[in-house]
Amino acid sequence: MAAQRKTSRYVVPVAVAGIAAATIGLVPALAASGDPDLPEITAQQLIEKIAASDTEALSGTFKISTDLGLPAFDGLLGGLAGGASGDGEGSADPSAQLTKLVSGTHTLKIAADGPERQKLTLLDGKEQYSLVHNGDEVWAYDSASNQVFHEKGVEEAGQAPEKELPASPKALADEVLKAAGDTTSITVGGTANVAGRDAYRLVIEPKQQGSTVESVTIAVDAATGTPLKFTLDSTSGGKPVVDAGFTKVDFARPAASEFDFTVPKGAEVTEGDQLEKDHAAGKAPEDLEKALGDVGLGGAGQNGPEIVGEGWTAIATFDTGAAAPKTEDAPKEARGFLDALGDEVSGKFGTGTVFKTKIVNALMTEDGKVYVGAVTPQALVDAANAAK
Repeated sequence: MAAQRKTSRYVVPVAVAGIAAATIGLVPALAASGDPDLPEITAQQLIEKIAASDTEALSGTFKISTDLGLPAFDGLLGGLAGGASGDGEGSADPSAQLTKLVSGTHTLKIAADGPERQKLTLLDGKEQYSLVHNGDEVWAYDSASNQVFHEKGVEEAGQAPEKELPASPKALADEVLKAAGDTTSITVGGTANVAGRDAYRLVIEPKQQGSTVESVTIAVDAATGTPLKFTLDSTSGGKPVVDAGFTKVDFARPAASEFDFTVPKGAEVTEGDQLEKDHAAGKAPEDLEKALGDVGLGGAGQNGPEIVGEGWTAIATFDTGAAAPKTEDAPKEARGFLDALGDEVSGKFGTGTVFKTKIVNALMTEDGKVYVGAVTPQALVDAANAAK
């Protein structure tokens, strides 16, 4: 179990070329001369093509552009994550550094050679942050602070959980379409050129009213079936919330030396085991836990969430067991952030505050109940009223 947890925190998955790209974004790279002319294909056939793709080796460059509609989000996250790492902005710990990807625009380079070797380099002006998984080791280096993070004993990336999967791409496509059911529309929305490669566009749209998701679009490489680009659009309009895709991609196997790592001269090395001990001793999470507790989220998981509704309009609800906090009681670094996000609302449930993003919204009532979902604020109010 420890190895599984380490993998999820630190390893750059080989699936970064595929569904993992959903966590990052790229301004679309469409051909100026128009979309490519490709043979017609159905949504089921395109899903089968994705499922049959055996791409494990690649290298490339992409940009990250994420717009959650949050004010000063990276500053707040940086402060909390820095406190959690114990090293502030000078930490090479991936759990602190990779929070940068949730806002703004970034350029990254990646390389992957199967489940045992991956490398990601985050370029930030003249500075770089590199994360390398090679065999059972993970290395990370922050050039700005000359700090190195090292961990041994991680398992292979991209290993699937032990569960029975459909035996063929067609069977998997059937299951996906069946699961979509009455709540989702899945179609082929034409073609595109991404990173110089011809691709089909798989478009996924909610049929339900009340979701904040307008659509999800995946550009699928026509030759290999590898997803090259992912775009998540909100019903609020404007820039995509997430827009992910390669600007350059090469499916040749990277050289083995690409995944070698040598500790730079004079760099300070922090071992992952020591960082875990610090966390277990309560040194690091105290600041983050206190910050969450001060805004009423510290005990959010005490009673476990209940799910109201289904599909795209599902809402998770739980009871924090405490009265809703006052914004003025929150830590200084979170106070302005919460003020900018929160709208006071009222209904049969009493009064509360809705905290908004372009996709996920949350309602906290005066008696400490929380309603969260990729739904409109009104849908959260309706759910709270129905619970009374």
